[in-house]
Amino acid sequence: MKTTNVMIVGVGGQGSLLASKLLGKLLMGEGYDVKVSEVHGMSQRGGSVVTYVRFGEKVYSPIIDEGEADYIISFEKLEGARYISSLKEGGTLVVNTQQIDPMPVIIGSAQYPEDILDKVEDKGVNVDKLDALALANEAGSSKAVNIVLMGRLAKHTDIPYEKWINAIEATVKPAFVELNKKAFELGYNS
Repeated sequence: MKTTNVMIVGVGGQGSLLASKLLGKLLMGEGYDVKVSEVHGMSQRGGSVVTYVRFGEKVYSPIIDEGEADYIISFEKLEGARYISSLKEGGTLVVNTQQIDPMPVIIGSAQYPEDILDKVEDKGVNVDKLDALALANEAGSSKAVNIVLMGRLAKHTDIPYEKWINAIEATVKPAFVELNKKAFELGYNS
C-alpha cells in the first residue's frame, strides 16, 4: 500500500488544524498508519500556514517533500499557488477561490497576482476549484470553509461518505455538528 500525502495550506485562523484533525481521525478509523504534522507558520497572525497529513500501511515521517503531495487542499488561492511545487505530477490542487490579501498587498508594497489559478492550470496542474466561502455561508457560517474543502477532498477518495460524517460527529463540538455536516455536504456535492 502506497503512502498518500495531503498538504493543507491557508492563512492563520481559517481552521486548518480542525481539518487536519478530522482527516487524521477519519484515516485512523480506516486502519491507516497516519502522521499529522504540527501547524507551521504564523497561525495566530494571519500568516501562511501548512499542515501535512500522510497515511498508508506504515508512515515514518509527517513531512512532505517537494514534488510528493498527492493533494494540496488550499483555503486561499495564492497559498495554493505558493505551494504548487510540492504537488507531484498527476496530483490535485483542491482550492477555495477566495482571495485574502497578504500583508505586502495590504500595505501597498506588492500586488495580488492576477489570474493566479489560470496560471497554475496552464502548467498542467489538476485544479479543482470552488467558492468554499459562499458554500460555508450557505451552510450557516463563514468559518466552515475548512469543512467545505474536506467535503470536496472526499470526492477524490474511496472512503464512503458516511465515514466522513462519522468523523465530523466525532471531531466537531456537538453544537456545531449539524452546521459542519451541511458544509461538508455542500462541498461534496458542489
